[in-house]
Amino acid sequence: MSRRPATRTRPARTAAAAAQQAAGVTVRHYCQGIGDCHLLTFKKADGTPFRMLIDCGIHVSIAGGPALVGDIVADIRKETGGKIDILVVTHEHWDHVSGFLTAKDLFKDFVVADVWMAWTENPADAEATELDKFKGQAITALQGVGQKLDGMQGLSSYMAGVRDGLQSVLGFQFGAAGERVRSARDAAAKLSQKPSPTYFEPGGPPVSIDGLPNLRVYVLGPPRDKAALRLEEKASEMFPLASGGPFARALASGLKMNEAADADYVDELSPFERNVGTPLSAALNGDKGSDPAVDIGAYVRKHYSGPVSAVAAMEDRDQSWRRIDADWMGIAADLALQLDRGVNNTSLVLAFEFIDSARVLLFPGDAQIGNWLSWKELKWPVGQGTVTSADLLARTVYLKVAHHGSQNATPQKQGFDLLTSPDLSAFIPTNKVDAVKVHWGEMPYDGILTALETKTKGRVIRADDPWLADKNGKPAFAAPSGSIQAVRSAPRDAARGPGGLWVEVDLA
Repeated sequence: MSRRPATRTRPARTAAAAAQQAAGVTVRHYCQGIGDCHLLTFKKADGTPFRMLIDCGIHVSIAGGPALVGDIVADIRKETGGKIDILVVTHEHWDHVSGFLTAKDLFKDFVVADVWMAWTENPADAEATELDKFKGQAITALQGVGQKLDGMQGLSSYMAGVRDGLQSVLGFQFGAAGERVRSARDAAAKLSQKPSPTYFEPGGPPVSIDGLPNLRVYVLGPPRDKAALRLEEKASEMFPLASGGPFARALASGLKMNEAADADYVDELSPFERNVGTPLSAALNGDKGSDPAVDIGAYVRKHYSGPVSAVAAMEDRDQSWRRIDADWMGIAADLALQLDRGVNNTSLVLAFEFIDSARVLLFPGDAQIGNWLSWKELKWPVGQGTVTSADLLARTVYLKVAHHGSQNATPQKQGFDLLTSPDLSAFIPTNKVDAVKVHWGEMPYDGILTALETKTKGRVIRADDPWLADKNGKPAFAAPSGSIQAVRSAPRDAARGPGGLWVEVDLA
Protein backbone atom coordinates (compact mmCIF):
# COMPACT_ATOMS: atom_id res chain seq x y z
CA MET A 1 0.00 0.00 0.00
CA SER A 2 1.36 3.41 -0.92
CA ARG A 3 1.52 6.22 1.57
CA ARG A 4 1.96 9.90 1.21
CA PRO A 5 5.03 11.51 2.73
CA ALA A 6 4.94 12.02 6.49
CA THR A 7 1.95 13.98 7.73
CA ARG A 8 2.50 17.72 7.58
CA THR A 9 1.45 20.14 10.29
CA ARG A 10 0.34 23.44 8.82
CA PRO A 11 0.88 26.54 10.97
CA ALA A 12 -1.62 29.35 10.92
CA ARG A 13 -1.08 31.67 7.95
CA THR A 14 -1.74 35.31 7.34
CA ALA A 15 -4.02 36.38 4.52
CA ALA A 16 -0.97 37.53 2.53
CA ALA A 17 0.73 34.17 3.01
CA ALA A 18 -2.44 32.39 1.95
CA ALA A 19 -2.64 34.46 -1.20
CA GLN A 20 0.96 33.67 -2.05
CA GLN A 21 0.30 29.97 -1.48
CA ALA A 22 -2.77 30.08 -3.76
CA ALA A 23 -0.59 31.02 -6.74
CA GLY A 24 1.74 28.05 -6.42
CA VAL A 25 2.84 28.25 -10.04
CA THR A 26 1.88 30.14 -13.16
CA VAL A 27 1.96 28.19 -16.42
CA ARG A 28 1.98 30.02 -19.74
CA HIS A 29 1.10 27.66 -22.58
CA TYR A 30 1.94 28.90 -26.06
CA CYS A 31 -0.69 28.15 -28.68
CA GLN A 32 1.13 27.25 -31.89
CA GLY A 33 -1.23 24.29 -32.29
CA ILE A 34 0.94 21.35 -33.34
CA GLY A 35 3.88 21.89 -31.06
CA ASP A 36 4.80 22.36 -27.42
CA CYS A 37 6.16 25.33 -25.49
CA HIS A 38 5.35 25.94 -21.83
CA LEU A 39 6.77 28.53 -19.45
CA LEU A 40 6.43 27.67 -15.75
CA THR A 41 7.02 30.39 -13.18
CA PHE A 42 7.49 29.34 -9.56
CA LYS A 43 8.04 31.75 -6.67
CA LYS A 44 11.30 31.20 -4.83
CA ALA A 45 11.61 31.42 -1.04
CA ASP A 46 13.00 34.96 -1.38
CA GLY A 47 10.03 36.04 -3.54
CA THR A 48 11.89 36.15 -6.87
CA PRO A 49 10.64 34.16 -9.87
CA PHE A 50 12.09 30.80 -10.89
CA ARG A 51 11.57 30.11 -14.60
CA MET A 52 11.36 26.72 -16.24
CA LEU A 53 10.81 26.45 -20.01
CA ILE A 54 9.59 23.11 -21.38
CA ASP A 55 10.25 22.70 -25.12
CA CYS A 56 9.85 25.24 -27.91
CA GLY A 57 8.82 24.01 -31.34
CA ILE A 58 6.22 23.79 -34.07
CA HIS A 59 5.45 21.17 -36.72
CA VAL A 60 6.98 21.85 -40.13
CA SER A 61 3.55 21.69 -41.81
CA ILE A 62 2.31 24.88 -40.13
CA ALA A 63 2.44 27.79 -42.57
CA GLY A 64 4.50 30.63 -41.13
CA GLY A 65 5.64 28.41 -38.28
CA PRO A 66 9.14 29.90 -37.79
CA ALA A 67 7.71 33.43 -37.64
CA LEU A 68 5.12 32.35 -35.06
CA VAL A 69 7.82 30.68 -32.97
CA GLY A 70 9.84 33.90 -33.28
CA ASP A 71 6.90 35.76 -31.72
CA ILE A 72 6.79 33.16 -28.95
CA VAL A 73 10.50 33.45 -28.16
CA ALA A 74 10.23 37.24 -28.15
CA ASP A 75 7.36 36.98 -25.68
CA ILE A 76 9.39 34.60 -23.48
CA ARG A 77 12.24 37.09 -23.45
CA LYS A 78 9.88 39.92 -22.56
CA GLU A 79 8.37 37.90 -19.72
CA THR A 80 11.62 36.52 -18.29
CA GLY A 81 14.19 39.12 -19.24
CA GLY A 82 15.99 36.31 -21.06
CA LYS A 83 16.76 34.39 -17.87
CA ILE A 84 15.73 30.73 -17.71
CA ASP A 85 16.69 28.67 -14.68
CA ILE A 86 15.94 25.29 -16.25
CA LEU A 87 15.24 24.44 -19.89
CA VAL A 88 13.56 21.04 -20.30
CA VAL A 89 13.83 19.29 -23.67
CA THR A 90 11.39 16.39 -23.49
CA HIS A 91 12.39 14.53 -26.67
CA GLU A 92 13.87 14.82 -30.13
CA HIS A 93 10.95 15.83 -32.36
CA TRP A 94 10.83 18.96 -34.51
CA ASP A 95 7.56 20.21 -33.04
CA HIS A 96 9.24 20.32 -29.60
CA VAL A 97 12.69 21.71 -30.44
CA SER A 98 12.56 23.59 -33.75
CA GLY A 99 12.54 27.02 -32.09
CA PHE A 100 16.03 26.54 -30.69
CA LEU A 101 17.28 26.45 -34.28
CA THR A 102 14.89 28.65 -36.27
CA ALA A 103 14.92 31.34 -33.54
CA LYS A 104 18.55 30.84 -32.48
CA ASP A 105 19.34 34.52 -33.03
CA LEU A 106 16.69 35.37 -30.44
CA PHE A 107 17.83 32.67 -28.03
CA LYS A 108 21.55 33.50 -28.23
CA ASP A 109 21.35 36.22 -25.57
CA PHE A 110 19.31 34.12 -23.14
CA VAL A 111 20.95 33.03 -19.90
CA VAL A 112 20.02 29.38 -19.27
CA ALA A 113 21.38 27.95 -16.03
CA ASP A 114 20.74 24.28 -16.81
CA VAL A 115 19.24 22.06 -19.52
CA TRP A 116 17.38 18.87 -18.58
CA MET A 117 17.11 15.97 -21.01
CA ALA A 118 16.23 12.27 -20.86
CA TRP A 119 18.90 9.57 -20.68
CA THR A 120 17.99 8.70 -24.28
CA GLU A 121 19.75 11.89 -25.46
CA ASN A 122 23.00 11.22 -23.58
CA PRO A 123 25.86 10.49 -26.03
CA ALA A 124 27.83 8.80 -23.23
CA ASP A 125 25.05 6.26 -22.57
CA ALA A 126 25.53 2.92 -24.39
CA GLU A 127 21.81 2.17 -24.67
CA ALA A 128 21.10 5.69 -25.90
CA THR A 129 23.81 5.25 -28.55
CA GLU A 130 22.16 2.02 -29.72
CA LEU A 131 18.79 3.72 -29.95
CA ASP A 132 20.35 6.67 -31.75
CA LYS A 133 21.87 4.34 -34.34
CA PHE A 134 18.46 2.89 -35.06
CA LYS A 135 16.95 6.37 -35.39
CA GLY A 136 19.66 7.45 -37.83
CA GLN A 137 19.24 4.37 -40.03
CA ALA A 138 15.46 4.67 -39.99
CA ILE A 139 15.42 8.38 -40.84
CA THR A 140 17.83 7.89 -43.76
CA ALA A 141 15.82 4.98 -45.16
CA LEU A 142 12.47 6.74 -44.78
CA GLN A 143 13.81 9.90 -46.37
CA GLY A 144 14.97 7.86 -49.39
CA VAL A 145 11.61 6.10 -49.71
CA GLY A 146 9.75 9.38 -49.33
CA GLN A 147 11.74 11.00 -52.13
CA LYS A 148 11.18 8.00 -54.41
CA LEU A 149 7.43 7.89 -53.77
CA ASP A 150 7.14 11.64 -54.32
CA GLY A 151 8.48 11.15 -57.86
CA MET A 152 6.23 8.22 -58.79
CA GLN A 153 2.99 8.46 -60.75
CA GLY A 154 -0.04 6.21 -60.52
CA LEU A 155 0.49 5.00 -56.97
CA SER A 156 -2.12 2.71 -55.50
CA SER A 157 -4.30 4.17 -52.78
CA TYR A 158 -2.34 2.18 -50.21
CA MET A 159 1.06 3.40 -51.38
CA ALA A 160 -0.28 6.96 -51.67
CA GLY A 161 -1.27 6.61 -48.03
CA VAL A 162 2.23 5.37 -47.18
CA ARG A 163 3.68 8.40 -48.97
CA ASP A 164 1.45 10.81 -47.05
CA GLY A 165 2.22 9.06 -43.78
CA LEU A 166 5.95 9.31 -44.43
CA GLN A 167 5.64 13.03 -45.08
CA SER A 168 3.92 13.44 -41.72
CA VAL A 169 6.49 11.39 -39.81
CA LEU A 170 9.43 13.08 -41.52
CA GLY A 171 7.89 16.39 -40.51
CA PHE A 172 9.01 15.52 -36.96
CA GLN A 173 12.58 14.99 -38.16
CA PHE A 174 13.21 17.81 -40.65
CA GLY A 175 12.51 21.51 -40.97
CA ALA A 176 11.25 23.25 -44.09
CA ALA A 177 14.83 23.88 -45.23
CA GLY A 178 15.89 20.29 -44.55
CA GLU A 179 17.40 20.93 -41.11
CA ARG A 180 17.69 17.82 -38.99
CA VAL A 181 15.96 17.72 -35.63
CA ARG A 182 19.32 16.78 -34.10
CA SER A 183 20.65 20.25 -34.92
CA ALA A 184 17.76 21.86 -33.06
CA ARG A 185 18.18 19.59 -30.05
CA ASP A 186 21.92 20.32 -29.92
CA ALA A 187 21.25 24.06 -30.21
CA ALA A 188 19.08 23.76 -27.09
CA ALA A 189 21.80 21.86 -25.24
CA LYS A 190 24.37 24.54 -26.03
CA LEU A 191 22.27 27.19 -24.29
CA SER A 192 23.18 25.70 -20.90
CA GLN A 193 25.75 27.49 -18.78
CA LYS A 194 26.86 24.03 -17.64
CA PRO A 195 29.32 22.01 -19.76
CA SER A 196 26.57 19.55 -20.72
CA PRO A 197 22.88 18.94 -20.06
CA THR A 198 21.69 17.10 -16.96
CA TYR A 199 20.28 13.72 -17.97
CA PHE A 200 17.49 11.96 -16.09
CA GLU A 201 15.90 8.53 -15.90
CA PRO A 202 13.31 6.94 -13.61
CA GLY A 203 14.46 5.26 -10.43
CA GLY A 204 16.37 8.00 -8.70
CA PRO A 205 15.20 10.04 -5.72
CA PRO A 206 12.90 13.02 -6.28
CA VAL A 207 14.78 16.06 -7.53
CA SER A 208 15.08 19.06 -5.23
CA ILE A 209 15.69 22.53 -6.66
CA ASP A 210 17.65 25.19 -4.82
CA GLY A 211 15.39 28.07 -3.85
CA LEU A 212 12.21 26.00 -4.17
CA PRO A 213 12.01 24.11 -0.85
CA ASN A 214 8.30 23.39 -1.33
CA LEU A 215 8.80 21.50 -4.59
CA ARG A 216 9.82 17.96 -5.48
CA VAL A 217 10.22 16.78 -9.07
CA TYR A 218 9.67 13.10 -9.89
CA VAL A 219 11.04 11.56 -13.10
CA LEU A 220 8.62 8.94 -14.46
CA GLY A 221 9.99 8.34 -17.95
CA PRO A 222 11.43 7.41 -20.33
CA PRO A 223 11.88 3.78 -19.34
CA ARG A 224 15.02 1.73 -19.85
CA ASP A 225 12.98 -1.31 -20.89
CA LYS A 226 13.05 -1.73 -24.68
CA ALA A 227 9.68 -3.47 -24.64
CA ALA A 228 8.15 -0.37 -23.04
CA LEU A 229 9.82 1.95 -25.54
CA ARG A 230 8.28 0.06 -28.44
CA LEU A 231 4.79 -0.49 -26.99
CA GLU A 232 2.00 1.48 -28.59
CA GLU A 233 -1.75 0.94 -28.62
CA LYS A 234 -1.92 -2.50 -26.98
CA ALA A 235 0.32 -5.43 -26.17
CA SER A 236 -0.63 -7.35 -29.33
CA GLU A 237 0.52 -4.50 -31.58
CA MET A 238 4.21 -4.02 -30.97
CA PHE A 239 6.83 -2.83 -33.42
CA PRO A 240 10.11 -3.96 -31.85
CA LEU A 241 13.07 -1.64 -32.07
CA ALA A 242 15.13 -4.72 -32.83
CA SER A 243 13.31 -5.15 -36.14
CA GLY A 244 13.94 -1.57 -37.13
CA GLY A 245 17.49 -2.35 -38.17
CA PRO A 246 16.50 -5.02 -40.72
CA PHE A 247 13.63 -2.86 -42.00
CA ALA A 248 15.98 0.07 -42.50
CA ARG A 249 18.68 -2.07 -44.10
CA ALA A 250 16.20 -3.71 -46.47
CA LEU A 251 14.85 -0.36 -47.61
CA ALA A 252 18.34 1.11 -47.96
CA SER A 253 19.52 -1.85 -50.04
CA GLY A 254 16.46 -1.68 -52.27
CA LEU A 255 16.95 2.01 -52.89
CA LYS A 256 20.62 1.49 -53.69
CA MET A 257 19.82 -1.29 -56.15
CA ASN A 258 17.16 0.77 -57.91
CA GLU A 259 19.36 3.82 -58.18
CA ALA A 260 22.70 2.13 -58.92
CA ALA A 261 24.56 3.92 -61.70
CA ASP A 262 27.36 1.34 -61.76
CA ALA A 263 27.00 -0.73 -64.95
CA ASP A 264 28.92 -3.56 -63.34
CA TYR A 265 26.62 -3.72 -60.30
CA VAL A 266 25.50 -7.29 -59.64
CA ASP A 267 22.32 -8.05 -57.77
CA GLU A 268 22.95 -11.56 -56.50
CA LEU A 269 19.26 -12.06 -55.72
CA SER A 270 18.03 -11.28 -59.22
CA PRO A 271 16.96 -14.29 -61.37
CA PHE A 272 18.18 -12.54 -64.53
CA GLU A 273 21.36 -10.92 -65.72
CA ARG A 274 21.28 -7.14 -65.61
CA ASN A 275 21.43 -6.80 -69.41
CA VAL A 276 18.36 -9.00 -69.91
CA GLY A 277 15.05 -7.28 -70.31
CA THR A 278 13.98 -3.64 -70.21
CA PRO A 279 13.99 -1.58 -67.02
CA LEU A 280 10.45 -0.88 -65.86
CA SER A 281 11.14 2.84 -65.69
CA ALA A 282 12.17 2.81 -69.36
CA ALA A 283 9.10 0.80 -70.41
CA LEU A 284 6.81 3.18 -68.55
CA ASN A 285 8.40 6.03 -70.50
CA GLY A 286 7.61 4.32 -73.84
CA ASP A 287 10.81 2.35 -74.55
CA LYS A 288 9.98 -0.39 -77.10
CA GLY A 289 12.77 -2.66 -75.94
CA SER A 290 15.56 -4.37 -77.86
CA ASP A 291 13.35 -6.92 -79.72
CA PRO A 292 11.82 -5.26 -82.83
CA ALA A 293 9.08 -7.91 -82.91
CA VAL A 294 7.75 -6.84 -79.50
CA ASP A 295 6.76 -3.35 -78.36
CA ILE A 296 7.56 -3.64 -74.64
CA GLY A 297 6.32 -0.12 -73.92
CA ALA A 298 2.89 -0.80 -75.47
CA TYR A 299 2.63 -4.12 -73.67
CA VAL A 300 3.36 -2.54 -70.30
CA ARG A 301 0.88 0.26 -70.89
CA LYS A 302 -1.84 -2.14 -71.94
CA HIS A 303 -1.36 -4.83 -69.32
CA TYR A 304 0.33 -3.08 -66.43
CA SER A 305 0.45 0.67 -66.15
CA GLY A 306 -2.89 1.76 -67.73
CA PRO A 307 -4.99 3.61 -68.60
CA VAL A 308 -4.77 3.12 -72.38
CA SER A 309 -6.62 4.44 -75.40
CA ALA A 310 -10.31 5.20 -75.03
CA VAL A 311 -11.08 3.01 -78.08
CA ALA A 312 -9.47 -0.08 -76.53
CA ALA A 313 -11.57 -2.97 -75.36
CA MET A 314 -13.11 -2.47 -71.94
CA GLU A 315 -11.00 -5.21 -70.39
CA ASP A 316 -7.82 -3.48 -71.62
CA ARG A 317 -8.53 0.05 -70.50
CA ASP A 318 -6.95 0.23 -67.09
CA GLN A 319 -4.73 -2.47 -65.69
CA SER A 320 -2.88 -0.21 -63.23
CA TRP A 321 -4.37 -2.18 -60.36
CA ARG A 322 -1.85 -4.88 -61.27
CA ARG A 323 1.13 -2.66 -60.46
CA ILE A 324 3.34 -3.79 -57.60
CA ASP A 325 6.55 -1.95 -58.45
CA ALA A 326 6.23 0.33 -55.42
CA ASP A 327 4.89 -2.26 -53.00
CA TRP A 328 8.32 -3.31 -51.75
CA MET A 329 8.47 0.09 -50.07
CA GLY A 330 5.35 -0.69 -48.06
CA ILE A 331 7.44 -1.81 -45.08
CA ALA A 332 8.30 1.87 -44.69
CA ALA A 333 4.90 2.24 -43.02
CA ASP A 334 5.89 -0.16 -40.24
CA LEU A 335 9.29 1.48 -39.85
CA ALA A 336 7.78 4.99 -39.79
CA LEU A 337 5.23 3.96 -37.15
CA GLN A 338 7.96 2.39 -35.07
CA LEU A 339 10.23 5.42 -35.33
CA ASP A 340 7.49 7.93 -34.54
CA ARG A 341 6.07 6.18 -31.51
CA GLY A 342 9.47 4.98 -30.31
CA VAL A 343 10.74 8.54 -30.18
CA ASN A 344 7.56 9.73 -28.46
CA ASN A 345 8.10 7.06 -25.82
CA THR A 346 11.54 8.53 -25.08
CA SER A 347 9.83 11.63 -23.69
CA LEU A 348 11.13 12.96 -20.39
CA VAL A 349 8.12 12.80 -18.06
CA LEU A 350 8.08 15.07 -15.00
CA ALA A 351 5.67 15.27 -12.07
CA PHE A 352 5.90 18.39 -9.90
CA GLU A 353 4.75 17.92 -6.30
CA PHE A 354 4.05 20.80 -3.92
CA ILE A 355 5.13 19.41 -0.55
CA ASP A 356 2.78 21.35 1.72
CA SER A 357 -0.39 20.63 -0.26
CA ALA A 358 0.67 17.28 -1.83
CA ARG A 359 -0.77 18.51 -5.16
CA VAL A 360 0.89 17.40 -8.40
CA LEU A 361 1.33 18.83 -11.90
CA LEU A 362 2.05 16.26 -14.64
CA PHE A 363 3.98 17.10 -17.83
CA PRO A 364 4.40 13.88 -19.87
CA GLY A 365 5.79 15.35 -23.11
CA ASP A 366 4.52 13.14 -25.95
CA ALA A 367 4.69 9.93 -23.92
CA GLN A 368 2.66 7.15 -25.47
CA ILE A 369 1.36 3.90 -24.05
CA GLY A 370 4.66 2.12 -23.39
CA ASN A 371 6.07 5.05 -21.45
CA TRP A 372 2.91 5.36 -19.32
CA LEU A 373 2.71 1.64 -18.52
CA SER A 374 6.36 1.60 -17.43
CA TRP A 375 5.50 3.86 -14.47
CA LYS A 376 3.37 1.19 -12.80
CA GLU A 377 6.11 -0.22 -10.57
CA LEU A 378 7.87 3.06 -9.76
CA LYS A 379 8.12 4.06 -6.10
CA TRP A 380 10.14 6.58 -4.14
CA PRO A 381 10.93 6.53 -0.40
CA VAL A 382 10.08 9.98 0.92
CA GLY A 383 10.33 10.77 4.62
CA GLN A 384 8.63 8.01 6.57
CA GLY A 385 6.44 6.95 3.64
CA THR A 386 6.55 5.72 0.07
CA VAL A 387 5.31 7.58 -2.99
CA THR A 388 4.17 5.53 -5.99
CA SER A 389 3.28 6.58 -9.50
CA ALA A 390 -0.37 5.72 -8.82
CA ASP A 391 -0.23 8.02 -5.81
CA LEU A 392 1.19 10.86 -7.93
CA LEU A 393 -1.52 10.39 -10.57
CA ALA A 394 -4.24 10.34 -7.91
CA ARG A 395 -2.95 13.67 -6.59
CA THR A 396 -2.52 15.26 -10.03
CA VAL A 397 -4.52 18.47 -10.26
CA TYR A 398 -3.13 19.68 -13.60
CA LEU A 399 -2.28 17.70 -16.73
CA LYS A 400 -0.47 18.79 -19.86
CA VAL A 401 -2.09 16.24 -22.17
CA ALA A 402 0.42 14.02 -23.98
CA HIS A 403 0.94 14.01 -27.75
CA HIS A 404 -1.75 16.56 -28.60
CA GLY A 405 -4.51 14.31 -27.31
CA SER A 406 -3.94 11.44 -29.74
CA GLN A 407 -5.76 8.14 -29.27
CA ASN A 408 -2.79 6.14 -28.02
CA ALA A 409 -1.08 8.82 -25.93
CA THR A 410 -2.94 8.31 -22.65
CA PRO A 411 -3.95 4.82 -21.47
CA GLN A 412 -7.28 4.14 -19.84
CA LYS A 413 -6.54 1.89 -16.84
CA GLN A 414 -3.02 3.13 -16.11
CA GLY A 415 -3.81 6.71 -17.06
CA PHE A 416 -7.26 8.27 -16.94
CA ASP A 417 -8.63 5.85 -14.37
CA LEU A 418 -5.88 6.90 -11.92
CA LEU A 419 -6.47 10.65 -12.36
CA THR A 420 -9.01 10.90 -9.57
CA SER A 421 -8.51 14.37 -8.08
CA PRO A 422 -11.74 16.41 -8.07
CA ASP A 423 -9.60 19.49 -8.80
CA LEU A 424 -8.12 18.13 -12.05
CA SER A 425 -7.70 20.60 -14.93
CA ALA A 426 -5.95 20.08 -18.28
CA PHE A 427 -4.38 21.73 -21.31
CA ILE A 428 -4.17 20.18 -24.80
CA PRO A 429 -1.56 21.64 -27.20
CA THR A 430 -3.33 20.93 -30.47
CA ASN A 431 -5.06 22.46 -33.46
CA LYS A 432 -7.61 20.11 -34.97
CA VAL A 433 -7.60 21.76 -38.42
CA ASP A 434 -3.81 21.54 -38.70
CA ALA A 435 -3.86 17.91 -37.52
CA VAL A 436 -6.22 17.01 -40.36
CA LYS A 437 -3.90 18.70 -42.86
CA VAL A 438 -1.01 16.43 -41.89
CA HIS A 439 -3.18 13.29 -42.03
CA TRP A 440 -3.22 12.71 -38.27
CA GLY A 441 -6.90 11.82 -38.33
CA GLU A 442 -8.86 12.52 -35.17
CA MET A 443 -6.65 14.64 -32.96
CA PRO A 444 -7.54 15.38 -30.29
CA TYR A 445 -9.32 12.06 -30.04
CA ASP A 446 -12.98 12.36 -29.11
CA GLY A 447 -12.78 9.63 -26.47
CA ILE A 448 -9.97 11.43 -24.68
CA LEU A 449 -11.78 14.76 -24.88
CA THR A 450 -14.92 13.22 -23.43
CA ALA A 451 -13.01 11.58 -20.57
CA LEU A 452 -11.17 14.83 -19.81
CA GLU A 453 -14.30 16.94 -19.90
CA THR A 454 -15.97 14.55 -17.44
CA LYS A 455 -13.04 14.26 -15.04
CA THR A 456 -12.26 17.98 -15.04
CA LYS A 457 -15.90 19.16 -14.98
CA GLY A 458 -15.16 21.09 -18.16
CA ARG A 459 -11.83 22.60 -17.06
CA VAL A 460 -10.05 21.78 -20.33
CA ILE A 461 -8.21 24.38 -22.40
CA ARG A 462 -7.12 23.71 -25.99
CA ALA A 463 -4.60 25.65 -28.01
CA ASP A 464 -7.22 26.14 -30.73
CA ASP A 465 -10.04 27.35 -28.47
CA PRO A 466 -11.78 30.22 -30.34
CA TRP A 467 -11.92 32.48 -27.25
CA LEU A 468 -8.11 32.73 -27.25
CA ALA A 469 -8.26 34.95 -30.34
CA ASP A 470 -10.15 37.60 -28.33
CA LYS A 471 -8.07 39.63 -25.89
CA ASN A 472 -11.11 39.70 -23.61
CA GLY A 473 -12.00 36.06 -24.22
CA LYS A 474 -12.89 33.75 -21.35
CA PRO A 475 -13.12 29.96 -21.11
CA ALA A 476 -16.46 28.25 -20.65
CA PHE A 477 -15.65 27.36 -17.04
CA ALA A 478 -15.43 29.85 -14.21
CA ALA A 479 -12.21 30.69 -12.41
CA PRO A 480 -11.28 30.05 -9.72
CA SER A 481 -12.35 26.45 -10.18
CA GLY A 482 -10.57 23.23 -9.37
CA SER A 483 -6.83 23.85 -9.44
CA ILE A 484 -7.14 26.93 -11.68
CA GLN A 485 -7.20 30.21 -9.77
CA ALA A 486 -7.07 32.60 -12.73
CA VAL A 487 -6.85 32.54 -16.53
CA ARG A 488 -5.30 35.14 -18.85
CA SER A 489 -4.62 35.05 -22.57
CA ALA A 490 -3.14 37.06 -25.43
CA PRO A 491 -4.12 36.85 -29.11
CA ARG A 492 -1.58 36.47 -31.88
CA ASP A 493 -0.35 39.30 -34.02
CA ALA A 494 -2.88 39.64 -36.85
CA ALA A 495 -0.11 38.95 -39.37
CA ARG A 496 0.19 35.40 -37.99
CA GLY A 497 -3.45 34.60 -38.56
CA PRO A 498 -6.28 34.05 -36.08
CA GLY A 499 -5.85 32.40 -32.73
CA GLY A 500 -4.15 32.90 -29.41
CA LEU A 501 -0.46 33.46 -28.80
CA TRP A 502 -0.63 32.14 -25.26
CA VAL A 503 -2.95 31.21 -22.44
CA GLU A 504 -1.78 31.49 -18.85
CA VAL A 505 -3.16 29.83 -15.73
CA ASP A 506 -2.42 30.41 -12.06
CA LEU A 507 -2.50 27.05 -10.30
CA ALA A 508 -2.96 26.35 -6.62
